[in-house]
Amino acid sequence: MSATAAAERFDNHWNYAEEVEVLTFDLNGETFALEAVIVQEILDLLPETAVPGSQPFVASVINFRGKVIPLADLRLAFGMEAAEATIDSRIIVIEIDLQGEQTLVGLRTDKVNEVTTLAKSASEAPPSVGMRWRADYINCLVKRGGEFIILPNLQAIFSSRRDAAGAAN
Repeated sequence: MSATAAAERFDNHWNYAEEVEVLTFDLNGETFALEAVIVQEILDLLPETAVPGSQPFVASVINFRGKVIPLADLRLAFGMEAAEATIDSRIIVIEIDLQGEQTLVGLRTDKVNEVTTLAKSASEAPPSVGMRWRADYINCLVKRGGEFIILPNLQAIFSSRRDAAGAAN
C-alpha cells in the first residue's frame, strides 16, 4: 500500500473529526478498539454452531435475537493462537458495511474494557516495517498512557478473508 493510500485511509477512518468514541477490548494481552457507533450489543458467550468448510477465522455462527450471524475470531485474523474462553470473555456484536450491505457480525474477545474517547492527535498510521501483523489490517495506533490501542481495519480483514475463501473454492 502506498504512503498516500495509507494516509487517505487514516484520515477517512477519523471522518475528519478530532476525536472518536470507541469500545476497547483485549485480545491476547493487546488492547483493541472499535468505533462505538458500530457496536450493537455486548454478549456473554453463547452456544456456537460450527460451519463445515468455513475459514478458521469465521468458523461458527451464533443466534443473535433470532438471526444467525457469523462469529469471527480476530485472534486468528491477526495470526494469534486461538485461546480458551475465560470468565471475562465476551462477544461484541457489530454492524458493518460489507460490499454495500449492512452485516451483523459477532467478534469474540478476551475481555471488554470500556467506552472511551480517543484523540486523533494521539494516533498514527501503523509503521510499514517491523509490524508482526499485516499493516492493512490496522487503521491506526493510538497512544494512551504507556500503551498503544489498535484500531483494526475490519473492511480489510473481512474482505481479504472472503477473497481467500473464494479463491479456495
